[in-house]
Amino acid sequence: MIDAYQTSSQARVNAALEHLFVAPAPELARLYEAMRYSVMNGGKRVRPLLAYAACEALGVAPERANGAACAVELIHAYSLVHDDLPAMDDDDLRRGQPTTHKAFDEACAILAGDGLQSLAFSTLLDPQLNTLDADTRLQMVSALALAAGPAGMVGGQAIDLGSVGIKLDRTALEFMHRHKTGALIEASVQLGALASGRSTAADLAALNSYARAIGLAFQVQDDILDVESDTATLGKRQGADIARDKPTYPALMGLEGAKDYALELRDQALKALQTFDTAADPLRALARYIVDRRH
Repeated sequence: MIDAYQTSSQARVNAALEHLFVAPAPELARLYEAMRYSVMNGGKRVRPLLAYAACEALGVAPERANGAACAVELIHAYSLVHDDLPAMDDDDLRRGQPTTHKAFDEACAILAGDGLQSLAFSTLLDPQLNTLDADTRLQMVSALALAAGPAGMVGGQAIDLGSVGIKLDRTALEFMHRHKTGALIEASVQLGALASGRSTAADLAALNSYARAIGLAFQVQDDILDVESDTATLGKRQGADIARDKPTYPALMGLEGAKDYALELRDQALKALQTFDTAADPLRALARYIVDRRH
């Protein structure tokens, strides 16, 4: 099920994203080319899939969440462009291709990331991609800003950079990853639910519990793959976290302990959906995929 769902959802969000990278003037062509390169060079599109699946779980066609799906992918792409820079993780490879600062240059990569970040918010306000009422669109912008900013993803990255060579305990490690990775995954589910126009407080609470579990599971599995996989499969440098002496779940819990924890988090996510009917099956499949994936 997940393969077909992923393929159809990727095609849907890619078609919506493609229209965003048309330069409005010839002088901006290179910047828009770098922005397009950073977004359209592959990727699993997990965050857009979650936005679509959350919308569908509430009985609404996934197309209603196009604005949300584009916005979370743009934020994710911007974060990768900046994370890969020499001043941060200094990576040369992303999705099996040169990172943006290698394909272009560092200054262009910084500006491309800046552009993608602001484009995410304008996308949520674009009436062609987000047909919801103004109050709901404002709620979505606020949720994404909180998840992407210093109280969310940016804060998690700051903690991550400051943790190199430091042994974190489990509480500190989870705090870091609930911000760095989990916040945007939680926002993806929240925005998809809001896009449905049907979400109740109880729905949002259950979906948030689901998202908190898979957000952490995603990072645990990433840490496992950094140990077990290879560069060709991952599309980025295998063993990078170990080489940088970053705190990881396998380092803290052992490889088998980390695998058990990923499965525990998956089960927590599935339990959070117990009040939803079969319309939430894509969310259930995504929870399983996140811990079963090999890249």
